[in-house]
Amino acid sequence: MSSQSPVTRIGIVGTGMISRCLARLISRHYDDMTVTRVLTRRPIATVTDYPLTEALTQSVADLIDHCDLLVECSGDPYHGTEIIERAFEAGIKVVTINAELQVTTGSYLAGKGFLTEAEGDQPGSLAALHEEAVQMGFKPLVYGNMKGYLNHNPTPEDMAYWSARQGTSVDQTTSFTDGTKVQIEQVVVGNNYGATITRQGLEGLNSTNLQDSANILAQMAEQLGQPIVDYVIPSGYSAGGVFVVGRHDEDQAGAIEYFKLGKGPYYVLVRPFHLCSLEVGKTLRRVIAGGKILLNNSTTPTLSVAAIMKKPMAAGDVIERGIGGYSVRGEAVKIAECPDHLPIGLLKHSVLKRALEPGQIVTFDDVELTPSRALDIVLQQHREAIHRQLLETQLSESAWNASADLAPVALPKAVGAVLS
Repeated sequence: MSSQSPVTRIGIVGTGMISRCLARLISRHYDDMTVTRVLTRRPIATVTDYPLTEALTQSVADLIDHCDLLVECSGDPYHGTEIIERAFEAGIKVVTINAELQVTTGSYLAGKGFLTEAEGDQPGSLAALHEEAVQMGFKPLVYGNMKGYLNHNPTPEDMAYWSARQGTSVDQTTSFTDGTKVQIEQVVVGNNYGATITRQGLEGLNSTNLQDSANILAQMAEQLGQPIVDYVIPSGYSAGGVFVVGRHDEDQAGAIEYFKLGKGPYYVLVRPFHLCSLEVGKTLRRVIAGGKILLNNSTTPTLSVAAIMKKPMAAGDVIERGIGGYSVRGEAVKIAECPDHLPIGLLKHSVLKRALEPGQIVTFDDVELTPSRALDIVLQQHREAIHRQLLETQLSESAWNASADLAPVALPKAVGAVLS
């Protein structure tokens, strides 16, 4: 009998940059895994740049039947939600590289099966750094992201240029640039660790010295009596990583200073890189070995990402897409304080019922939403989150009435076996 370990069959959802890089990594460097199926909605004959064309399929059933572990990296909350539910029905664990999905339907899905975000993108990198920090005895106060560039209202021309230059989609490039992505990432981290925010949209400190900025954020966290999530915009140092700010035992201060981490009381642990698809394999091996969830949006979220208008729009105008579009951008909010906000991940071909101005938060009452499984899930989980928080904080009855006015959407759970 061979003593060789079994090879885990990996299914991937999506054929973008993350998927392509991950497929190359596994096929060239991982003897304990093999990519067996890759789900695409594009005509297979047109996906000529994928490294494993023989693995491509348009059938969800084919994908599910030929994998032991699923990686969801489509970047589409609607599509990803449907596929993950199918995977859970088959008893398959799911690893996401899709913070957009996590913040939209992830809390519901986390209660239905094994769902974890992967190490590599900023949320997973922060989770890995958190685990290291806690094992070393640090008490995290701040979970920090680094933002290289921010323009709340970029032009389509600029986004097309940078998309082509960076090899990412225009939608992704836009969400990175207008700040939506960093808001999404930090909300997922906050929900996973029970952290909060100091204000809508986060602080986003302009920073020439990370320790100085970390001190400010840590003091804010201690004033709130709760860890926070936030980000900095570095100038003069690299913006490629993540950081955790924490305290340690006072009688360890001398040793920590000797170890070159400063005098304290706030210590900054920095992970100066996040290598996206190249790090996903660490999470796959963690799951295969029976390890616990790295992080997800939690089943009891307190934070969400609202859609904020970028430009004036009239009744009848269409918001083609929320995340990565030119009509709205995302900002982190406390669910209990904005009970009627529309999570940005739900905006897709949505028609405005009334005129809206720049800076306004889009609410459920402002738009006609396309019925979907994702919408049904979000309405349910938002009611539950609002109810829970209102009971805990005894907020006003008027806020609860605002959430109760949301009409339920009854939708079938079934998803077609073949997506085009």
